[in-house]
Amino acid sequence: MSDARRSRRGLGAILGVAAAAAGGGLVQARPGTKEWFATLRKPPLQPPDQVFGPVWSVLYAGLAANGLRLFRRDGTDEVRAARRLWVAQLALNGAWTPLFFGLRRPLPALADLVALDATTVALRRSTARLDESSRHWALDPYLAWLAFATYLNASIVWLNRER
Repeated sequence: MSDARRSRRGLGAILGVAAAAAGGGLVQARPGTKEWFATLRKPPLQPPDQVFGPVWSVLYAGLAANGLRLFRRDGTDEVRAARRLWVAQLALNGAWTPLFFGLRRPLPALADLVALDATTVALRRSTARLDESSRHWALDPYLAWLAFATYLNASIVWLNRER
């Protein structure tokens, strides 16, 4: 594969992450979103709203770097499988905010998040065989945060079940 093609693929991964992040930001900025979220009962470990932006910025940077490294590799069967998992996790990640905040549907958002968890675990395993260091600094923190996000989402579903 030529260097130009590697660069285009890597840029595509970075732009994909940027699109997922921007799309989520646009959905959350819609009028009434913060007010709706404020009405929900939250779990005891719910962080302040100000925590989410910085955490997701760091996690998205790691995902972009992981994607860049993955999409710039030569396309063996193992690499192509890892790329499909990477794209799948990004699509699931990008769907969560519109489900939870856009449609105000925490239960379908939780189902999306569980699928994201499983896909990201599979991506971590696949990436570990291809790029051990990327797994440590990009996917391990992402999975830890996804586990916490799953707790938050599941708790909100449970605490607001009568709605």
